Amino acid sequence: MATKKKIDANRLNLKDQVVSINRVTKVVKGGKNMSFAALVVIGDPAEGVVGYGSGKAKEVPQAIRKGIEAAKKNLFKINLTDTSIPHQVLGHYGAGQVMLKPAPEGTGVIAGGTVRAVMTSVGVQNVLTKSLGTKNPHNVIKATFDALTQLRNKAEVAALRGKAEEEL
Repeated sequence: MATKKKIDANRLNLKDQVVSINRVTKVVKGGKNMSFAALVVIGDPAEGVVGYGSGKAKEVPQAIRKGIEAAKKNLFKINLTDTSIPHQVLGHYGAGQVMLKPAPEGTGVIAGGTVRAVMTSVGVQNVLTKSLGTKNPHNVIKATFDALTQLRNKAEVAALRGKAEEEL
């Protein structure tokens, strides 16, 4: 299971990727107020650390910057094998479901845009994914993170079962 202890964002080599930008218009007495909402994923592929955040502002660059700052406060360490994930998993959030399946070397990242951003940010090179249900990027990202936090490595499974790692 992924650990949710505080991860220092300053010591990591984080790369950011904008998943979606949404223009929001609020109708008020004096006219229309326009603002932008940005959904951003950041990660360090070498460390297996990834996070997401949302930022809102009157201009796009400020919204992206706020999203990056929010993502730095929401980092997860993910259990991975060398180039893929350890086992198949299904993540849920709202009406969204994301299935992640390990793939052999040379397969690449088979994923839609939202899930692909998360997979490349965390450093997974070979994975098969399928997004089921909603296409809302916010729910798809949260379902993907739910799936990633369910991943366990051999040592954790062996400890849960009370066996040695070689017995599995």
